[in-house]
Amino acid sequence: MWAACVLGAALSRAPRGRRAHSALAQLRGILEEELEGIRGAGTWKSERVITSRQGPRIHVGGVSGGILNFCANNYLGLSSHPEVIQAGLQALEEFGAGLSSVRFICGTQSIHKDLEAKIARFHQREDAILYPSCFDANAGLFEALLTPEDAVLSDELNHASIIDGIRLCKAHKYRYRHLDMADLEAKLQEAQKHRLRLVATDGAFSMDGDIAPLKEICHLASRYGALVFVDECHATGFLGATGRFRSKMEAAGFTISGANHPICPVMLGDARLASCMADDMLKRGIFVIGFSYPVVPKGKARIRVQISAVHSEEDIDHCVEAFVEVGRLHGALP
Repeated sequence: MWAACVLGAALSRAPRGRRAHSALAQLRGILEEELEGIRGAGTWKSERVITSRQGPRIHVGGVSGGILNFCANNYLGLSSHPEVIQAGLQALEEFGAGLSSVRFICGTQSIHKDLEAKIARFHQREDAILYPSCFDANAGLFEALLTPEDAVLSDELNHASIIDGIRLCKAHKYRYRHLDMADLEAKLQEAQKHRLRLVATDGAFSMDGDIAPLKEICHLASRYGALVFVDECHATGFLGATGRFRSKMEAAGFTISGANHPICPVMLGDARLASCMADDMLKRGIFVIGFSYPVVPKGKARIRVQISAVHSEEDIDHCVEAFVEVGRLHGALP
């Protein structure tokens, strides 16, 4: 009887196991087909492994020698600044390497409150709250503030974290054309029927390097009784009247998107061209990344260059010279 029960149990499990294997094989086939399509479209993304600390010069796995890093968010060069590193070491000694819990249980330490107070004073606000990342901040904001009675109006080129955060909330959603104040006003007029209205925009758009017209946005928000949310991840402390790289690239014949910002997207259009040029830039000692669909719209592939305060004039000139050489090699320049 015991043997019969064991055999019966094994037989009853067998069909489920075969079905699971069949479903897994089906999923594998679907994913392989999708991956082939991505490779065929030239939008396959490869991961490059950095084997050194962050800074203007880095070491990349598989590439000999030092590489100039022109694709980091390290605008002020603080990631490798000796005083920042020393402060981090002191904090590790004093507070340890982990919080052991979430904030509302036992994960809030005095350094969190000190930093939040400093951020609030800098922005002239009553208080501030820290999140581990911009995705976490934007995921937690819209759902907490807005209900199905409310409306959120979002620039069509807002960062993916803003878009995902808006998707999580139950408010009515309006999307206005990028930096188009006439379209924003039309959407605000349409949204007057809702209880609250919130206009959401990046301060500086990280894929395009252009700047939101905050004065005009706030003027419209005041006229139509709306709140304004600004994502300052790529804006606060990073703007200045420089532009050496941008002006030299434009003089060479490249189209550079955006305004007076250290994000300088080199617009190329074709995804494969952006990827191949980025690969050849690495061979010449310049680390940049090609961006293509779905990160940016189809037909608007680009190489995003990000200038840091720790780049020297010689670094910038070397980057421009490499772009000109690679651009001519691939037919992006005459």
